[in-house]
Amino acid sequence: MNFIDTAEIKVKAGDGGNGGVYFLREKYRPYGGPAGGDGGNGGSVIIQADSSKTTFLDFKYKRYFVAQNGEHGKPKNQHGKNGKDIIIKVPVGTIVIDKNTNDVLCDLTKHGQSCVVAKGGEGGLGNAHFATPVNQAPRKFTFGKKGEERELILILKTIADIGIVGLPNVGKSTLLSVLTNAHPKIGDYPFTTLYPELGVLKVDDRSFTIADIPGIIENAHKGAGLGLDFLKHIERSKYLILAIDLSTENPVKDFEILTTELSLYNKSLIQKIKAIVGTKLDIAKKENLELLEKISKEKSLDFIPVSSATGQNIGYLKEYITNLINY
Repeated sequence: MNFIDTAEIKVKAGDGGNGGVYFLREKYRPYGGPAGGDGGNGGSVIIQADSSKTTFLDFKYKRYFVAQNGEHGKPKNQHGKNGKDIIIKVPVGTIVIDKNTNDVLCDLTKHGQSCVVAKGGEGGLGNAHFATPVNQAPRKFTFGKKGEERELILILKTIADIGIVGLPNVGKSTLLSVLTNAHPKIGDYPFTTLYPELGVLKVDDRSFTIADIPGIIENAHKGAGLGLDFLKHIERSKYLILAIDLSTENPVKDFEILTTELSLYNKSLIQKIKAIVGTKLDIAKKENLELLEKISKEKSLDFIPVSSATGQNIGYLKEYITNLINY
């Protein structure tokens, strides 16, 4: 599986260069005095969000990142070169945590957003700084400071305007494929979706991101099925849509399982639910339509029955999502 949404890496910023100990020696200035330049600063480690990245797969093969050290001070009061920063690209939605302190260092929610996670050490002072009337030829200098070193935990939480949540095999992936440009794996068996799939719904000159979250089952909040690993991706969604199979035996029970699991994981998720989308309208049971329409009214939710197979009401659902986000 190529989707990895957690990773641990180590980073080491560059050390500052030591100050130089040199004396000016020129043809007509035999006593030119101390001329040791300052050391360069070490490079920093920067983590930057990049919309072209979707997973932490890169960190499966490389987990240690080191920035360049600063150069030592040079003769003739020349400053040593600063070390180059190292920039680590991560997906948008990455949270960076210091493993030892558990502090959140940054939450990168926009493309190009970045933060310094390990600062380079400052360069030392050359002996030119330490000349006095009493000591005109000092050999004193200071060492460069060590760069910061950290162990980091990276957590990816998918960012989407709409999150589609449902039990396994209710047709979420198929629905995503007809709503957007996504091409998720689709099969007639549970847990077809093994990781969050993102698609973009384009309406006129606007576009919205929709996420298909792996199937939620009972006790998902405790780790059952795939739920615990991926429930965190729902938290970023602006709104949630519950997908419920209209051909199932007990749609009310399905609704209760979904809302219970969401609530037990994070109570605030319930407030994000805006609609129930009844899937597989082409093979729906009449009583299920009535039951879901009734429970939608009771919970003040919108109810939209659709068929991904025939396209029935898909246009209306696109319009509904557009209006919901624009509201």
